[in-house]
Amino acid sequence: MKLENNSDSFEQGQVDKFMIEMPDIGRLLKLRIWHEKRHPFAGWHLGKVTLLKTLTMEKYSFECGRWLDINEDDNEIVRELPATGVLIDEPLPLIKYRVTICTGNVSGSGTDATVFLNVLGDLGDTGDRLMIMSKNNVNKFEKGNHDEFLIESVSLGQVRRVRVGHDGRGGGCGWYLDKVMVREEGQPESMATEFPCYRWLDRNEDDGQIVRELVPAGDGLRLFNVGYQIAIKTGSVNGASSDSKVFVKLYGEKGDTSKVILAVSDNDLRNYFETGRTDIFTLETSDIGKINRLLIGHTNEGLRAGWFLDSVQISVPVHGKQYMFPSHRWLCKDEADGKVEVELYPSETLDIEQLINYEVTVVTGDVRAGGTNAKVFCQIYGYEGKTEVLPLKSRSNSFERGTTDIFKIEAQDVGKIYKIRIYHDGKGIGDGWFLETVDIKRLTMAIVQVEVKKEETSKKDKKKDKKKKKKEEEEEVEIIEELQEVVETFTFPCNRWLARDEEDREIVVELLAEDNEDLEMNSYEIHVFTGTMWGAGTDANVYVNIYGETGDTGERHLKKSNNLNKFEKGQEDVFDISAVDLGTLKKLRIRHDNSQASAGWFLDRVEIVDNKDDTTYFFPCNRWLAVDEDDGQLARELVPVDEAFMKKGDDDDEDDSEATLGLEQKAMSTTYTVRIKTGDKKYGGTDANVFMILYGTKDDTGIINLKASKTHKNKFERGMIDVFTVEAVDLGPLKKLRIGHDNNGGGSAGWFLDWVEIDAPSLGQKLHFPCGRWLDRGEDDGAIIRELFPNPLQSEFSTPFVPYEIKIFTSDVFGAGTDADVFIVLYGRDAVCTQQKSLCVNKRERRMYFERGAEDMFIVELEDVGDVIEKIRIGHDNRGVNPGWHLDRVEIRRLLRKGKGSETVIFPCERWLAKSEDDGETVRELVPSDIITEKLSRDGSLKVTEVEVEDALETHTYKVSVMTGDLYGAGTDANVFLTVYGDLGDTGERKLSKSETNSNKFERGSVDKFTIEAVDLGQIFKIKIRHDNSMVSPDWYLDQVEVLDIDTEEVFLFLCERWLSRKREDRRIERYFYVKGYEGVRESSASEKKNLALMQKSVDSNMNKKNKKKKEEEIDLPIIPYHITIYTGLERDASTTSRAYVIIIGANHTQTDRLWLDLQDGRKGFEAGTLESFESHGSDVGEIKKVELGHDGATPESCWLVDELSVAVPTKGVKYIFACKCWLAKDRGDGLTARVFNVLDAEAISISHKIIYEVTVVTGDVQNAGTDTQIFMTVFGANGSTEEMLLQKNEDRFERGQEDTFNMEIDDVAPLRKMRLRIDGSGSRPDWFLDKVIMRNLTTEEVSVFTYEGWLSRTHGPKRALICEMAAVVDEEVMVEVTTYIVQVKTSDVAGAGTDANVWIIIFGENGDTGTLALKECNKSNKFERKQVDTFRFPEILSMGDLSKVRVWHDNTGIAPGWHLEYIDVKDEIMDKTFRFPCDRWLAKNDDDGQIMRELACANNDYLDLNEKTKYEICITTGDTAETKENAWIVLEGRKGRSKEFVMENSSKKKRFLRGNVDRFEFSSKNLGDIAGICLGHTPKDGKKVKGEVYWHVEEVVVTERELGNKYIFKCNSLIPLSPKRDDFITVECTKTIESFASKARSLVPVKYEIIVITGDEKGAGTDANVFITLYGSNGDSGCRQLRQKFRNLFERGQTDRFSVEMLDMGELQKVRVEHDNSGLSPGWLLDRVEVTNTANGVTTIFLCGKWLDSKKADGKISRALYPKY
Repeated sequence: MKLENNSDSFEQGQVDKFMIEMPDIGRLLKLRIWHEKRHPFAGWHLGKVTLLKTLTMEKYSFECGRWLDINEDDNEIVRELPATGVLIDEPLPLIKYRVTICTGNVSGSGTDATVFLNVLGDLGDTGDRLMIMSKNNVNKFEKGNHDEFLIESVSLGQVRRVRVGHDGRGGGCGWYLDKVMVREEGQPESMATEFPCYRWLDRNEDDGQIVRELVPAGDGLRLFNVGYQIAIKTGSVNGASSDSKVFVKLYGEKGDTSKVILAVSDNDLRNYFETGRTDIFTLETSDIGKINRLLIGHTNEGLRAGWFLDSVQISVPVHGKQYMFPSHRWLCKDEADGKVEVELYPSETLDIEQLINYEVTVVTGDVRAGGTNAKVFCQIYGYEGKTEVLPLKSRSNSFERGTTDIFKIEAQDVGKIYKIRIYHDGKGIGDGWFLETVDIKRLTMAIVQVEVKKEETSKKDKKKDKKKKKKEEEEEVEIIEELQEVVETFTFPCNRWLARDEEDREIVVELLAEDNEDLEMNSYEIHVFTGTMWGAGTDANVYVNIYGETGDTGERHLKKSNNLNKFEKGQEDVFDISAVDLGTLKKLRIRHDNSQASAGWFLDRVEIVDNKDDTTYFFPCNRWLAVDEDDGQLARELVPVDEAFMKKGDDDDEDDSEATLGLEQKAMSTTYTVRIKTGDKKYGGTDANVFMILYGTKDDTGIINLKASKTHKNKFERGMIDVFTVEAVDLGPLKKLRIGHDNNGGGSAGWFLDWVEIDAPSLGQKLHFPCGRWLDRGEDDGAIIRELFPNPLQSEFSTPFVPYEIKIFTSDVFGAGTDADVFIVLYGRDAVCTQQKSLCVNKRERRMYFERGAEDMFIVELEDVGDVIEKIRIGHDNRGVNPGWHLDRVEIRRLLRKGKGSETVIFPCERWLAKSEDDGETVRELVPSDIITEKLSRDGSLKVTEVEVEDALETHTYKVSVMTGDLYGAGTDANVFLTVYGDLGDTGERKLSKSETNSNKFERGSVDKFTIEAVDLGQIFKIKIRHDNSMVSPDWYLDQVEVLDIDTEEVFLFLCERWLSRKREDRRIERYFYVKGYEGVRESSASEKKNLALMQKSVDSNMNKKNKKKKEEEIDLPIIPYHITIYTGLERDASTTSRAYVIIIGANHTQTDRLWLDLQDGRKGFEAGTLESFESHGSDVGEIKKVELGHDGATPESCWLVDELSVAVPTKGVKYIFACKCWLAKDRGDGLTARVFNVLDAEAISISHKIIYEVTVVTGDVQNAGTDTQIFMTVFGANGSTEEMLLQKNEDRFERGQEDTFNMEIDDVAPLRKMRLRIDGSGSRPDWFLDKVIMRNLTTEEVSVFTYEGWLSRTHGPKRALICEMAAVVDEEVMVEVTTYIVQVKTSDVAGAGTDANVWIIIFGENGDTGTLALKECNKSNKFERKQVDTFRFPEILSMGDLSKVRVWHDNTGIAPGWHLEYIDVKDEIMDKTFRFPCDRWLAKNDDDGQIMRELACANNDYLDLNEKTKYEICITTGDTAETKENAWIVLEGRKGRSKEFVMENSSKKKRFLRGNVDRFEFSSKNLGDIAGICLGHTPKDGKKVKGEVYWHVEEVVVTERELGNKYIFKCNSLIPLSPKRDDFITVECTKTIESFASKARSLVPVKYEIIVITGDEKGAGTDANVFITLYGSNGDSGCRQLRQKFRNLFERGQTDRFSVEMLDMGELQKVRVEHDNSGLSPGWLLDRVEVTNTANGVTTIFLCGKWLDSKKADGKISRALYPKY
């Protein structure tokens, strides 16, 4: 910490005060103080330092009284001062340490750079001290020197480590350090602790480090340091690069490192810290545990010192951890806050593969020309696996004659090592190498005997046993055992040449550990058989790797054969390989490198003879290894097969039987389909050779050259996806992949790799490996090889596929062959089927296969269809020249589930699949005739059995009649395709080509008949029909389809009555129809996709339940809807195409699964500035505590800026709005793609409480009954009414004869009274025949039925109405009666009172409202004249019961439309009751308050005098746990007062308060107003003392006020203790109030509301459209009111507009709806908020909006519902 303040500090005799802030480091031991100037005038004499800790007022003093001056005292300018003071019992002593630094005796070993040294001990360190004053040499650090220095410091305790380094300045600053010795001054030299180094501190030698940490002499010195790999990314900002020196300091749980200058990078970019680049440094230091922060900065030197640091990533392989430190800031004197150093904290800590340290010592023999310049590699095998291939490299010239090279390597922990393989690449001049020995050291835990002094058992000196001080020998010593880290050494003697011209000419050698008894060397003879077909041979280099039970041989080049020209057609080549004995052979991997011309190679088989026990293994291959043949792989993994299978073809002279082993090989291997996406960036593509290695938990694939892309000839071009096939045997689950290129192709070799996706159908998993980085020497960190790891969020899981071997026999008939695309589908029992699979991948294969008389074998992986293949469908697409094909038969072979062997099913065909032959069909369905089984019996022979299939399905003929509707434009000329589904299978898609009735198919009103041949489908239940939208006017109105099964004479009728058109209805040209009267579950195509996704997701959500607390027991929580909206920000790159998800977390670790937020109608991604809404269903987690929002993108590209997230829970009536304003991105903000938001930070809003109803809509079975119009539903209940809700069509609801059931969230208005349905007459089929609607409340299971049985239409039916009202029928009781309303309207006796405008009214009562009634038909011709009464009759209307108000308005048309209304009378004929609604006001734009809409309250609800007494009824529900025999008492607390105490007696005759009972009591009291709370007590009957604790469990209390019938519900659910004291009671607040209709009607009095509208302050925020507002309160709604003022431009940017509107008292405001009519030039409007004040009681309610009402912005809505702020 720098001590600086404003004044001139540190003057003679002066006291300076400083305030410093720092973390609490406990009790202080010492203080180090220094200054920086090493010139004569900077000297300073320091008296003392005192420190006062302001928090605890602890005081320390540090006495000095010495010079800090290079000319005084001991010429030092740094002092260490021990702490003294009250808190310190004995201060630590000052000690001088004598440090001897020994420079090596190697040429060029000396240095003139400034050397610094830091001694670290148990009690701290000395700090970095410059080694300036050598005590014995003037020219320091020269070759062979021993330089002595004195360091004075406070005692360090036991000295543990020394950190030594130099600043790398000056020419030839490299330094070879032998060792450092440290002892306390005055001790003899023999007592010194020795710290050996024997390494260069030189940028160009060894590992390039110029600072080293040394540990005391001993074994395996390098194992004790941990490597921290630090990747520093400089931002892509203009001028971001820096020429200054950068330093870091890491702080961990166990300690911290010193400040280290990052001088030498691993990835050797020529210039460090350049814009947009990543520099990687390694810091070797002691283990500091988990990193919790990091200090990074620069020295601010150089011309362009300013630096923009993007982020730092630290990987610690030895701990298996990776830390991400986002920074995104300037470190620059003249940018931002001017800091040049900053502390960063990790944003996330990831687990990576954990490695351990190995120290590999290689001794090169002292033989002439024994050294090598080739690159050396080794691989270590242990009992727990093998490491990857490890390059042994350093910057120095290694492997010279007679030298020993030591390498520290981080690699997988393989347990006890049994062998290593070491080899070189044979490059360079004189590459031969004589290797003497290899030693490998590693740390393990072991029991060690430790000597401990008797007195001080506490100080156990680990690792220092060898250096016990001599004088301790006399003291008593005891030996104890303890677990310690010790160095374990494995020695591998070699003593042989690795050279092409010595000994056996091998440059690969396998070495066994010295002490290994159970393994020995072995040699293997490899026989390679090349195939006999044309072009089978190759001149490429062939490599082989043999795998056994114990390890593998590594990849060996097959060089030395018995033939001069290897791998020629039909030839057998023999090779020898020596290796450590592998045990039983498991598999063999063989590949070639595609070099030389025509490198393609057809490998027949490989046989391997194990020379030790003389066994032969057969590895059949029989496939090409070629870029342009088969699947394009250059590598094959082969598995050994039993001799019996190989010999099978020998006895009969057929030569085709050998080819049948592909299936066994396929079953043992896994086929990976690899998709590689090149990023869409400029120069993103590459022409270099790309290779890949897949790593599984058991093994890796070795190098795979990606040569043959299935999709593109020119691979890896910008924005493209290339597909490759890779086969491998038994890798175990994939954990990572390595991908890279060889940088060929000059400057354009750089490649931007977006992602790799690996699909393994046979494992049922698809993994996604994101990359999103350059593999380019000149970009990012310069790496051209990267390791990628799977992103668990993007993994997909499905049921594993199984292999089928499909043999296709083309007949030997003239013209039998085809080049068309042949496909196949297999069917099992119960309509289980595979996907449609094309047998050929590309044109080349289509030309090759299916020739006349040919037999073609394909091995495909498809879904498992079960034990029996019932039928297959095979067909072709009729493309190419002469596509007609004559198929003889198909054979399908599968492996048996148990035992070794297979079964073959034969499907005879012997027919044409051709347009011009037979019946013109190109698709056939085949059933099996025979099944052949081959089984391997115990004695090793093959047993073959053949059975005929008895109960095969028959082929049926189906007649399909298609009726086109009789409407204008109904016919089509497009091609129509039909699929028929039955319970035994389906027909597949068939084109309806040849109509038997009409030459011109599908014309208006006509019936076309077609014949389809298919294997018996059983009961047909659905069809899929589509057209391809071709030709002129392809739109088609399909009336019905009839399918007749000729064999069984069953008829299946499908009523369609829908358009298949891109212009009409929902614009679909593909539809599913279900058979008439179908009872099962209907799935629309959308939901099918959903279900698939659901299946995968459910697995997915279980797969990545990361570190969730293991729940004690999985409780099944109910599923409820969550409504989620997400506002994406507007900045650059704010949008994302990743999939987003939320997880909602409740109390005690309940949480929903990941709720994926997938956008509707196939839109990709969240665009900037949009507002997206989602409806998800997840577990009910109770009270929400947190919400996690994230996405699955893992590349730096997939960044997303989220402005706002809202989560609404309709069933709880609450909505949380989180103002996020944060990036979810790997390279923005703090680098996280998921964030957890706490509900405490959210804006909580109460929204209307919803209840979930299951709604069933029954459409009549009448012709053309179905509709695609918009249907709106309103439900009325005793507790209010809902808003109009749109019923979703969802592709196929509301069709003829259907019952559609779906869940809806409906306001809690129960009990239901009636429903109104309205259609808007839009759509291609606007008429709808509605039968009835059934609503079932899912919580109470109450069912209400609403019956209509009529048309909603302008043209059909008697009423010609678009609106219908239906009374609810509950348990056969009609809730609302039908009545006639007689409405009398009296116009006042005022001048100009009459009007000619059109008038409408709505009548409101306890059953809702009547809907809009037009006052048109009347007894008078001229209505609404002055002083006139007009009578209107409305027959057959549902009675509203008691009325509360009417809303009346006119449309302001005609001359002098102003109207003065005196009153309205409404008579209900059934109730025989008249309700009077007085008005006596103007409805005029220019009179009174300018309103033309009024609400009138009913005058009948006369004022009850509420000051008198009233009765209260109290119902108490006792819980199931504790009943009572004693008395209880209750006090009611109302808004107007508090009642006296009512005692509820419990007599022995009438027992009260029994378990689960409900008891009623009635009391009289004065009127208390609304009841807000109750007090409940529990007292003994006769006031006696209470023994022990007795409780009474009260579930709930319901208080009903008798006069008005208001109900107050108190949910208590608590135990009330028995107590004679009157002050022992519990109080409960009211949980729910149910206001009675009478009470609501009483409160309807006219009130002026002041509405304040505040428009947002952004560009374009104002609007010129007309704005309307509707208020909703506990007493109903206000109707839609226009907000207008004369002579004022309203709703302009940043403006506040006030309106005064008179309405009937709405009660408590629950929401407002604001909308505009989108008129005017720029109608888009940014509404900030609305404030509504009830001027009668002064209550203001604030409704926040903050969103656009703009058809082009956000979510495109121009109407919003706003809810009050809490």
